[in-house]
Amino acid sequence: MKLADYAKQVGVRYETAWRWFRDGKIQGQRIGPHTIIITEGERPPEEGKPKRVAIYARVSSHEHQANLDRQADRLIAYCAAKGYQVQKVVKEIASGVNDSRPKLLALLEDQSITLMVVEHKDRLTRFGFRYLDTLLRGQGRALEVVNEAENETEDLVADLTSIIYSFCARLYGQRRAKRKTEALVRQLEAGEADDATG
Repeated sequence: MKLADYAKQVGVRYETAWRWFRDGKIQGQRIGPHTIIITEGERPPEEGKPKRVAIYARVSSHEHQANLDRQADRLIAYCAAKGYQVQKVVKEIASGVNDSRPKLLALLEDQSITLMVVEHKDRLTRFGFRYLDTLLRGQGRALEVVNEAENETEDLVADLTSIIYSFCARLYGQRRAKRKTEALVRQLEAGEADDATG
């Protein structure tokens, strides 16, 4: 691929990719005076930089606050055992199905964090873990899951549970929305009736 495409793919400026090529950190070849073709993998070189690690812990409700703290403590201990220097500890109380979690979104936007550590995949998200993992890898960043599923059956059961949970939440949300709409219509009709008699 062309050097410009390589730079876009790994999320760096063209000048940085050119410097990597010039210094021999990525393999490629010149074709003509202005074209460089990169012949190696997609991942950028590490350049010996230490990993900037963030921990993300999540529970779904305030009743599980104590579990949230224990989850974060377990992750801190895990990172210490691996020799990681933890830069951020992010704790959030929100549903794993909810895609508008401000703390997670801020963490994903923070390009200085090169490694995110979570206890289980579902602590990060109920759906789309692979998309997030692929996106971060494309930026030269990574996700590390401490407790992977033991087998595919366990993963499938967890996915099925998540799907049922998601649909139930949407169904109850629609019922609640329907009740709110009906109450609003009754209030508006009662208001019009009062205006007609008044």
